[in-house]
Amino acid sequence: MKEYKTKNLRNVAIIGHRGSGKTTITESILFFTKSTDRFGKVEEGTTVSDYDLEERKRKFSISATIVPCEWENIKINLIDIPGYFDFIGESIQGLRAADIVMIAVSGTSGIQVGTEKAWNYVNEYKLPKAFYINKLDRENSNFDKVLNGLKDKFGNSVVPIQYPIGYENDFTGVVNVISRRARIYNPITREMQDAKIPSELVDKIDECKKMIVEAVAETDEVLLDKYLAEGTLSDEEIYHGLIKGCTQGDIAPVMCGSAYKNIGTETLLEDIVECFPSPENTSAVKAKSITEDKDIEVIINEKAPFSAFVFKTIIDPFVGKLSIFKVLSGSIKIDSTIYNSSKDKSERISTMYFLKGKTQIPVDEIIAGDIGAVSKLQYTSTGDTLCTNEYKLKYESMLFPVPNMSMAVVAKSKKDEDKISTGLTKLMQEDATFKVLRDVENAETIVSGIGETHLDVIASKLKNKFGVDVTLELPKVAYRETIKKTVDVQGKHKKQSGGHGQYGDVRIKFEPRYDGDELEFVNKVVGGVVPKQYIPAVEKGLRDCIHHGVLAGYPVIRLKASLHDGSYHAVDSSEMAFKMAASLAYKKGLLEAESILLEPIMHVEVDVPKNFMGDIIGDINKKRGRVLGMKHCSGGERVIAEVPQAEMFKYATNLKSMTQARGNFSIRFERYEEVPSLEAVKIIGNTKKVQSV
Repeated sequence: MKEYKTKNLRNVAIIGHRGSGKTTITESILFFTKSTDRFGKVEEGTTVSDYDLEERKRKFSISATIVPCEWENIKINLIDIPGYFDFIGESIQGLRAADIVMIAVSGTSGIQVGTEKAWNYVNEYKLPKAFYINKLDRENSNFDKVLNGLKDKFGNSVVPIQYPIGYENDFTGVVNVISRRARIYNPITREMQDAKIPSELVDKIDECKKMIVEAVAETDEVLLDKYLAEGTLSDEEIYHGLIKGCTQGDIAPVMCGSAYKNIGTETLLEDIVECFPSPENTSAVKAKSITEDKDIEVIINEKAPFSAFVFKTIIDPFVGKLSIFKVLSGSIKIDSTIYNSSKDKSERISTMYFLKGKTQIPVDEIIAGDIGAVSKLQYTSTGDTLCTNEYKLKYESMLFPVPNMSMAVVAKSKKDEDKISTGLTKLMQEDATFKVLRDVENAETIVSGIGETHLDVIASKLKNKFGVDVTLELPKVAYRETIKKTVDVQGKHKKQSGGHGQYGDVRIKFEPRYDGDELEFVNKVVGGVVPKQYIPAVEKGLRDCIHHGVLAGYPVIRLKASLHDGSYHAVDSSEMAFKMAASLAYKKGLLEAESILLEPIMHVEVDVPKNFMGDIIGDINKKRGRVLGMKHCSGGERVIAEVPQAEMFKYATNLKSMTQARGNFSIRFERYEEVPSLEAVKIIGNTKKVQSV
């Protein structure tokens, strides 16, 4: 791949609802630009970007993939972003490398929840955006209907710069509205050829061009004055204004075609080159100068000192760790030493690559605006800034959603248990929305992710990449026990077996505690009825005991124990004897004090469009939850509730189903509460069954 200047680069992320054809659009561009010698198909698992075993098996994208190609002396880095909502982390990473985002929309399905989410993501990151209406060769496809839907939903910034020739099966070509160049697909040669604009479309093309000119004129005072004076603008002025308007977010150009049939691909490439901003045209990137301790803005410039942002990490079984970065200023060469300002460490650059799906193309230098990868950096991870020692700065890191679905991962073979930890640690380096926690109490490894599919993919990767076959099970709930009544009991341990015996005698008052969860031990002994040297043994005996309650063996909380009486033997008493006496008193006391089962209650906040409120509240009530309140939030309403943890393990899947994936939620532990008696009987019965096995 030859060298390019920053102005000749285009970094285009392709995002949209699952099934809108993002990967096929990528494949169509690669094939048309002769970057590949065959047109890969998602169904056949032969595409360049969906190269992972899981992607080929499941027939959808899981990772954000970088795929470069060349067209008319322009290098285009395509970033194929997953449409499945469980892989939002990949979307966040891919968008960080993009200079413009092209939102793919199906010509048959129109605006879907993935379209709305893509629009929201792009606006949140303040990135330039465009639309590509795909699948116009399909039955029931309708460009005008989808275009009007986009304008109604997203406003007048949506402007068509291409228009289709024909409908459904008769869709044969695309008109570039600005240049008025029409191309028709020749099914025999499988190539596009120039043609006249059909007479019935001339008025429509004129109407679209007027829309473009008006939108462009509004972005620039000079162009507006000329438009008002002359009533038109030159094509060069339109292209210049489009780039400016697109960069500022004032214009979202709309293109169209059929990626599967390669109809319109050439016109799409033409507009990517002419209308999409290069890295030089994009807004300055926010950073913090470490040397001067102040906020700065970095303009993408190949002549400035080197700096780059690592937006993604891949663990390659052959090369090792690959850190994928975008150079934001200057350039980087192999065999150089750079500074990781996020970790305050120096790193040696030995080998660098341009990535093309799974293919790694060695390269000696990468300039500002371009995307590359470096292998085997010792300290660097996703979100880090790389720079020079003379130009120390740090870019804003990425914010990822907190994983809210957890499962226990269990090895099918005991010999694989040690391998699980190694595999999960490496997978966490790749995926910032995936977390691992060791639940010591229940001896479980808990994995947390965005949704059920996300965790299922993690389990499959453990098997395929690290040879560990696992199952995912619902985690055990961390129940607790406590008491409701105050009791005063005696614990007496007396044993005589020849020689020294064992003697310990205590009277302990057990009370419910309302101001904390820990055991509160109070020494109220007077008159030396229990010698001072044995009192710590009584406390230790109780603290050992509270790890197991009398109902189902769960830890005991909210307990106050007051040692106030007892007796001892001058010869036979010992620390062990008093520990045993405390244990006897504990068991007796908790049985008499009406022990109850407690369950963790979670604070839950659910954000949904208003029309789903009734379903959400009804579902919370079914889950033994309590709705605490509601308030307005961005994009809808927020339901605030408290729900038992036992009811929430599959909530990510339930919410997606109830809201057509439009809902989001956050969850955190709030407190422990008594389990209703009928539920408690079931839980205690099930626990004892498991313990007896």
